[in-house]
Amino acid sequence: MENVKLSVSDFIALTNQTLEYAYPFVEIEGEVASFKVNQGKYVFFDLKDAESTVGCFMMVFALRIPIEDGMKVIVRASPKLTKWGKFSLTVQSIRPSGEGSLKKSFELLKVKLEKEGLFASERKRILPSMPQTVAVISSTGAAGYADFMKIIDERWGGMQVEVAHVQVQGESAADQIIRAIRHFNEQPELADVLVVIRGGGSADDLSVFNDELLVRAIASSRIPTLTGIGHEIDESLADLAADVRASTPSNAAERLVPEKQEIQRHVRQSILRMAGAATSAIDQTAREVSIELERAAKAFEYRHEQILQKVSGLSGKLAAYDPARVLARGYSIVRGERKLGSEIEIESAREIIKAEVVYVEKK
Repeated sequence: MENVKLSVSDFIALTNQTLEYAYPFVEIEGEVASFKVNQGKYVFFDLKDAESTVGCFMMVFALRIPIEDGMKVIVRASPKLTKWGKFSLTVQSIRPSGEGSLKKSFELLKVKLEKEGLFASERKRILPSMPQTVAVISSTGAAGYADFMKIIDERWGGMQVEVAHVQVQGESAADQIIRAIRHFNEQPELADVLVVIRGGGSADDLSVFNDELLVRAIASSRIPTLTGIGHEIDESLADLAADVRASTPSNAAERLVPEKQEIQRHVRQSILRMAGAATSAIDQTAREVSIELERAAKAFEYRHEQILQKVSGLSGKLAAYDPARVLARGYSIVRGERKLGSEIEIESAREIIKAEVVYVEKK
């Protein structure tokens, strides 16, 4: 075989071309060492096991979980030979591996987001008691989704449910859920509630719901959020950021809508209470009206007696001034001009006398 003479640059380019063809992406598991961030943009660390070490590089925006030295992680990366002749891995994504690292990453991010107030109770919103439109983000082929839909149909039904089918585990799951959240939040008419559900699984399967960008997307949703992720004992940072956390997808359905039969019983009881209260009010009003009528009748009777007494007094006075009675007592009425020679008429109780005035004297 004839030797090929290459420049250093050509050799590095050829090597990278070969690596890109043979290994466009690799997943490698190892322990983090010498972790550091430069200029707030570039992340450098070593990935090692008991015998070997390989250098890693990534952009800070691709770091979706907090990591530190000693954590066991799995990286998805492209092998590269730098122009300085140093072999390294250009990391596209990274996730914790093993229960200890998952827990450590969870706690680190929890502390960070807690300090920012993302989990504060005062920012939590109350879900509407009877939502009309519901946006659901889930894997439509999962048992948790089927349980959720079955229960809301049995308990209430009649709602408009819009569903975004996404992966709920794996490398691309977080980004798919984030896009679905953005989609529902950008609609002209927002849904009443946004529900994110996923059935049970291992800690590694559920780790997608501890992704920092996903947690922030849930916290910033314009639509009130409800999560039902895993089993009752499982807790994710997505749960902590949501307005309401349900223990399971089934429990999310129970917390989302009331039970129709319970509402019907409540309505019947309310109607009975209202009918009883109305009857009591009518009876009370009737009693009050009866009392008022009795008072009015007594007042009218008293006033009538007063009027009769007054009329009687006036009648007595009128009788006293009656001319006939005056004449009966011996008095007479004189009519005519009282001057000498005038003719006058004198009326007594029994007679009318015509007479001539022959004498007038002033008293």
